[in-house]
Amino acid sequence: MNIEVKVPAVGESISSGILSVWHKKDGDAVRKDEVLFTLETDKVSQEVAATEAGVIHLKAAEGEEVKIGQTVAEIVPGAVAEPAPAAAAPAPVPAPPKPAPAPTPTPVAPATAGASFSSMAPRTEGSTDTRAVRKKLSPLRRKIAAQLVMAQHTAAILTTFNECDMSAVMALRKDLQEEFVKKYDVKIGFMSFFIKAVVDALQAVPAINSRIDGDDLILNNAYDIGVAVGTERGLIVPVLRDCEKLSFAGIEKLLAAYAVKAREGRVSLEDLQGGVFSISNGGVYGSLLSTPILNPPQSAILGMHKIQERPVVIDGQIVARPMMYLALSYDHRVVDGKEAVTFLVRVKDCIENPARLLLGA
Repeated sequence: MNIEVKVPAVGESISSGILSVWHKKDGDAVRKDEVLFTLETDKVSQEVAATEAGVIHLKAAEGEEVKIGQTVAEIVPGAVAEPAPAAAAPAPVPAPPKPAPAPTPTPVAPATAGASFSSMAPRTEGSTDTRAVRKKLSPLRRKIAAQLVMAQHTAAILTTFNECDMSAVMALRKDLQEEFVKKYDVKIGFMSFFIKAVVDALQAVPAINSRIDGDDLILNNAYDIGVAVGTERGLIVPVLRDCEKLSFAGIEKLLAAYAVKAREGRVSLEDLQGGVFSISNGGVYGSLLSTPILNPPQSAILGMHKIQERPVVIDGQIVARPMMYLALSYDHRVVDGKEAVTFLVRVKDCIENPARLLLGA
């Protein structure tokens, strides 16, 4: 009896997705637990594996929108894939016909000055013009677009800026890196310092750790921080849970694991849910300054940027320092300007005095 390969359920609110990649061709042999196709939804991408070994026969095309529970292939258990037929010898190519003499060109009247472009020959159907390509938005990109528009329409977004001197963090990383890697088998990066600084600032300014739900204000007691990750399919924001309890090594290991899952398209719906605050690092792409947009229903997001040596005045002297601009976008319905500025100054202080983060002071 043939085994039906069906689109699995991937979340309560998800009814369909795009069969984005077939990892097997029609008639291929497959092994049990071997990945067959990738399903892309408006939230996550998920690989679907074979439940039995055999030969697969495809019933849905790559790029097709498929419904949850739909049969997209069948596996014939115990069958053996047929070898591809040998290529036939190429037929002899006939000699090209002798070209006919070119016709005498007919004079064309010059265009009248001021003539409109409509006098040009219309583009025919089936044109090979490749100056633009039309394709459907992926479910993930549609979801991202809807979320961003919703954030703009439903929140009173304001952004406040500051800058921080990265000298102390950079020196501390340099001093600790070798020992840190030997002990934890992972490098210590900048993001773990910022996550710890954000937790410290959320504890100092609880209004940032809240959100509006209808006519109610929800005050979060958790410190689950989302970190924006760019992938080939779009931006996703996996969440690190209980960051106040995590060590620097624990944060770095989770970040590394999420990076691998994101590259392989294995980030689950649960990985993306429940964050109370987000961090976006545009600096990895060279961004010097930006205004990050909220990740609904959260009330604030921190934007990190490129580290750049700039002249600053310290004790009356102009010196070069590795500086980073920080941007905090927040929902002004929930957060007042004073609270937003206080929060961002607290983050700045933690980064410029990282020893207190290590000591938990």
